[in-house]
Amino acid sequence: MVKIEAFAVEQWMDLYEINAKHNLAETCCASVSLKDLQHFSGQDSSVIDISHKQTYGAIRGSEGLRSNIANLYSSNSVPSLAPENVLVTNGAIQANFLTLYSFVGPGDHVICHYPTYQQLYSVPRSFGAEVSLWKSSEKDDWKLNLEELKSLIQPNTKLIIINNPQNPTGAIIQRKEMQEIVNIAKQNQIIIHCDEVYRPLFHSLGPEEPENPPSILDFGYEKTISTSSMSKAFSLAGIRLGWIASRSSEIIEACASARDYTLISVSQLDDSVATHALSPVCIGNLLKRNIELAQQNLKDVEDFVRDYEGTATWVRPRAGTTAFIKFSKNGVPVDDVAFCQHLYEKNGTMLAPGSQCFGEGNDFKGFVRMGYVPERQVLVDGLKAIRAFMEKGFEDVPLLKE
Repeated sequence: MVKIEAFAVEQWMDLYEINAKHNLAETCCASVSLKDLQHFSGQDSSVIDISHKQTYGAIRGSEGLRSNIANLYSSNSVPSLAPENVLVTNGAIQANFLTLYSFVGPGDHVICHYPTYQQLYSVPRSFGAEVSLWKSSEKDDWKLNLEELKSLIQPNTKLIIINNPQNPTGAIIQRKEMQEIVNIAKQNQIIIHCDEVYRPLFHSLGPEEPENPPSILDFGYEKTISTSSMSKAFSLAGIRLGWIASRSSEIIEACASARDYTLISVSQLDDSVATHALSPVCIGNLLKRNIELAQQNLKDVEDFVRDYEGTATWVRPRAGTTAFIKFSKNGVPVDDVAFCQHLYEKNGTMLAPGSQCFGEGNDFKGFVRMGYVPERQVLVDGLKAIRAFMEKGFEDVPLLKE
């Protein structure tokens, strides 16, 4: 039997989110309904054709859906992605799993961007691979060290895994850094797997960054894989639909072969909803709504961090839906698990502890992950509850024990 580590963040979410009064651990943009999608597209017709027979449908995803997904990777600098280069899955979590299952095994070595979603390094380990964590630090604004990447490469390095935008920090890998990662991988013929589930929520780029960082598929290197889903940027976690995209037909076919044993096809209802949401008449308005909500909500989180300066510190996220905030007392990090538990018990507000959900060893003590793109009122009420806890309750949170 394969031994796999407990998936800490998902277990934490399962334990608390159903009964949370103020869920600020959720990482999706505020969910939308089918009626909302009709509004965004300006159409009166139903999103779903209720007369359509519910067969298995297209095994790899409908032509319309895969075409709309391929359009997400359109760029002036590279050829358009063909629908055949897209494989539809049950969410990004399955897209990531199938990619890792297809290309990683005993004797392989994997390098993984860190911190990140635990699946991306725990699953390769469960398949028998050695995993090196390519660590970033808040002291360097979560930037990656390219010289360290070079030093981590081994003769058996099979995969470099990155996450852009990054969960839980909201940091981004800029075009120049991406190009260097591609150059390093190409020199060593290593596959790059990029989890792009928070793309294209680049809501806070400064004037020195006039363009959104491109997808990993934009750099002319065939051994690249992008995974994503409808859950985060597109507000449709409930339809459980994601995808694998690559310019390499060999990569797609390898993943499709593994997929035959795990999926067959996604629900035709989910396929129809996703096709509509990603259609030209809908996607622009949907993303506009989510980017504006992210920008508005993030200002409130920034005000909170400023008001508790010295106690709460962060590197302000520039993309995605999550912020990684560190809480301390007189410069000593608090016990972040106790902080989240006390806060939940006090007023039902839910956050995710960094050390338990994203760290190994003593990494990320005092950090909590906050999802700041729920419905506007959810964010306002949640921050109000955290402020009340900071005034009465925070004093009882223990400090980190060395």
